[in-house]
Amino acid sequence: MKLICTFKNQLLAITIALVSFTTQAQDIPFDCDYNAYLFQYNDVYAIDLASGNSYQVAENVTPGDINATAYNPVDGFIWGSLKTPEKTIVRIGKDFNITTFYIDQLPTNNRYVGDVSSEGIYYLKSGGSTYYKIDLNPESENYTQYQATETLSQSINVHDWAFNAVDGQIYAVEKNTNILYRINPDTSVVTTIGVVPILSGLGYTYGAVYFDNEGRFYVSANETGTIYVIQAVQDLDGINIIDSNLFAFGPSSSSNDGARCPTAPVLQEICDNGIDDDGDGLIDCEDPSCSGFGMCDVVAAPTSSSNSGGLESNSRLSEQINTRNFQRAKTGYKFNSAKAKRVSKTSNYAKSNLDSNFVLQDFIPLTSINEDEAIEASPSDLIGITNATEIYAVDYMKNNSSVASVLALKTENGVYEHTKYICDRLLGAELISVNTIDINEQQFIKSIIKNEDGTYEFVLSLSAKVVNNDANFAVESHWNLDQYEENVTFYNFQIWSNTIDDLYVLGQEVLNLLDIEKPIISYNNSTPPTVFVRKGSYTNGGLDLQVINTNGTQSVTLEAGYRVTETEDFLNLNSTINLNANYITNITVDTGSLFDIGFRIGDGIATPDDLFMSDGPWGIDASQEGTVVDLYNVTTNGYSFDSTDFPIERNVELNATTNTYVAAYRALTPRFKAVDVTDYNSFQLSAKGTGNLEITFVKESITNWEEQYKTTIALTSNLQDYIINIENLQNGSENEVELNDVVTIVFTMVAENGVTVLKEMHLNNLRFSETSALSVTDYTTDKNLLKVSPNPMTTHATVTFYANYSEQVQFVIYDQTGKIVYTAEHKVISGANSINVDRENLSSGLYFCKIISSQFDFDTFKLIVK
Repeated sequence: MKLICTFKNQLLAITIALVSFTTQAQDIPFDCDYNAYLFQYNDVYAIDLASGNSYQVAENVTPGDINATAYNPVDGFIWGSLKTPEKTIVRIGKDFNITTFYIDQLPTNNRYVGDVSSEGIYYLKSGGSTYYKIDLNPESENYTQYQATETLSQSINVHDWAFNAVDGQIYAVEKNTNILYRINPDTSVVTTIGVVPILSGLGYTYGAVYFDNEGRFYVSANETGTIYVIQAVQDLDGINIIDSNLFAFGPSSSSNDGARCPTAPVLQEICDNGIDDDGDGLIDCEDPSCSGFGMCDVVAAPTSSSNSGGLESNSRLSEQINTRNFQRAKTGYKFNSAKAKRVSKTSNYAKSNLDSNFVLQDFIPLTSINEDEAIEASPSDLIGITNATEIYAVDYMKNNSSVASVLALKTENGVYEHTKYICDRLLGAELISVNTIDINEQQFIKSIIKNEDGTYEFVLSLSAKVVNNDANFAVESHWNLDQYEENVTFYNFQIWSNTIDDLYVLGQEVLNLLDIEKPIISYNNSTPPTVFVRKGSYTNGGLDLQVINTNGTQSVTLEAGYRVTETEDFLNLNSTINLNANYITNITVDTGSLFDIGFRIGDGIATPDDLFMSDGPWGIDASQEGTVVDLYNVTTNGYSFDSTDFPIERNVELNATTNTYVAAYRALTPRFKAVDVTDYNSFQLSAKGTGNLEITFVKESITNWEEQYKTTIALTSNLQDYIINIENLQNGSENEVELNDVVTIVFTMVAENGVTVLKEMHLNNLRFSETSALSVTDYTTDKNLLKVSPNPMTTHATVTFYANYSEQVQFVIYDQTGKIVYTAEHKVISGANSINVDRENLSSGLYFCKIISSQFDFDTFKLIVK
């Protein structure tokens, strides 16, 4: 059909043509590359469908907002419809040069659905059932001319559609109903195929859809960025089952549309071959696209409770976690969700406090995700060791498992200094992806974390501050904590869930509740990093990192501050990491001995990535009144550990005056996580100091401190080597020792009889070892030389034993709770020895006796007192 223009439009068309003429020579076609392209307003993002990762490839490419974008299989360019100039379509090359064309027959607005057939016909649709055809075949005599206005057989509420190259039909998914439709481009007949199972119950807008060469239909939800896949849509007849699945977690978007060559393949993860088939660094069930396939669980598992989280991402991280968790271990604290307070809506829910006297509870969503119940899980022990002044947290329960949490914290001197994504990656977790989520038309950063136990958490952080003379809230959300305003009061919200959909709903409700209390007048949100560390660890003087590079960056700079030990000053480290534009790079940064490190990587342009990592820390317990620490120092090991050892890095020295006790403790992991050391036979160290040193191996499964396994060694003024056989540890029971869940080791020195004394300990080269200590029976053929008589004892008894060397030993008696009730020093000689034991104040009962030697590991024996 011949194009008819008014004189004004003719002038406009001539002007556009002249501009186009100067740029056409440089136009480069996309030529069916593997990327999906997401257009938002007039910016362009490249998306790797296999991983969901995206990055901006161009901005402000068109004079007005662009929509209804489509790949043209005939010429290899992407086409779209412009909001301004009105009635204008645009051709975009891979160099993002543009050529615009005026089409008078088009409506002036709402052209947001489009795709191009294999013959080069552009199918352009606004709302309702009307759509338009434009010839985009450069070999046609009607090139860029309007062809026809058509009417679908029924009106459908879709926001994008795409041609399937396998059958030549158009496909779309409707908002709210989640119905998959097939449209015949020749007859305009719409066929209802059915509700897509993976989308059932969702209310998202599907503004970007794509095909691959095998007829897989990829559907992206605007609000969350989640990419779903519908398999082989050409084979669906409305009766057979629609095979649909989660595929990847991409970026959120709005005012958007997607375009992709429909004959380009999308790499698929094979879920049971142990290979990273699609190149995203995730193998088999680790890959979200394997959710629910074969032996892979659906990505929806219990989340961590808000009661166990919330520590800061700065240099105090490890010490504060260690202090908090040590106190919990001493008191036997365990969060019991069954006994936690249930939280329910009140009549004031979602209502403004007229006196502005609001509390954190006012911003906690309830019933938003249809939870079975919500329980209070506030980690109140964070107050005093963090910069939080008020804390309130809720866990959301379904089928007796936590599926989501909201942790709310008030801070009065700046933003709260911990985010899950900064700390967890270098403590065993992995950052699977980081991109965006759109809530209330605002774009926030969402991250997906895979925990050590294989569960996934979808994470969102935001903070609100009071502005405009206390009349309004302003919301901020940044990846980097230094982007928040300093020295102001913030109301901080950390939200995590086991599904992206619940994360979206909880985030939306938090914002709505804030807006009800004080209308939100501004948002200040940052973009996510395009280069980030997926996971990392510290091993043997090196920081092992896996770097994900979503935008093909050649290199990034690493800037770090680190400490060699807990008590030393910070040092600086700067280096360049060469990525060579690779998507995944595994590197080792040589740091030498290291306790903790905070670092940033970035290219100086995009948002940098921040991380914090720490080894399991030393700490001191000087909490008792009458205990004063005179010296506490942590130094590096100069010892070469055996390759089969489990080393406890860094030595400690502690001097204190006390009339009760003083203790040093060492967590085996940064997060006080349990470690299985059952493969080791002994615990070894070099030590010196004053008097007896009680060593307690704290098991996570034991809540009563007196039932923890322990032993005692006698320290002298000279450094000695000690070997403690694990099988000889005592806890007041006859149970076999099983150190399958040790969280920390505690070294305690006790003042006798309440008298103030100076206590010293120097502990070096600590390690679990496969080597056992030699007992006295290894030096003699008579295994019965260790005897006590009489037993039972009435007033006194004599212990006889044999030794190969002369030394000073400790003779210790424990009661059934493991408490030391008697101790004495004895000088033993090479050969036969005896120790006289007086009953003194021992009450009747069963006791355990131990000879503590630096040379041998004597058997513990039972003593009965009548």
